Amino acid sequence: MSASGGTVVPAHPVAARDDARERIFDGAVRCLVRDGASASMAGIAAAAGVSKALLHYHHGDRSRLLASVAGRLGQRIRRRERTAIERAAAGSAMDALWDWVQDELQRGEMRALLELGALRDDAVRAVTAMAARARRDEAARTAERLFAQLGLTPRMPAALLGDASVAFVDGLALDAGNGRDPRVSFDLFWLALLGLAE
Repeated sequence: MSASGGTVVPAHPVAARDDARERIFDGAVRCLVRDGASASMAGIAAAAGVSKALLHYHHGDRSRLLASVAGRLGQRIRRRERTAIERAAAGSAMDALWDWVQDELQRGEMRALLELGALRDDAVRAVTAMAARARRDEAARTAERLFAQLGLTPRMPAALLGDASVAFVDGLALDAGNGRDPRVSFDLFWLALLGLAE
């Protein structure tokens, strides 16, 4: 209530709505990283600090919520990859790529995105398939930059390098925490790819 006895209206209702959506997204990501694709609406609401009613207001149902989260996760992962490579100094792109991979493995978001793609939900699967295609395109650009920075010409198309790179990184994400050193696997993978260059 306001001093005059009326209801208090937020100064910026759009900002309040956007804040709620961000809290829902962040809570959903935390919940998915922790619980995998079995994350419930109740768990997501608790992680976001909002009511289940607010989740339904913004997303309708679990399927739409998870599809929205999958789309944004895919964008976020691609943006972090692009930023890591663009900021790399000449001659340090491989180290920058490893730093990005290591960061993604620690975050657990890539594993969460992959688990969402395995759900038997057509809407979520469609979004994760689009995210996978966009990730392969980004990985192809990354491979082109790496080869160019090293003064090498790949003997295979960039698209194929991107596909191989995403499959490899996805395997690392799904295998994270098994006790093996992912850096050794990363180095061997890229040595093999670079060995295909002219």
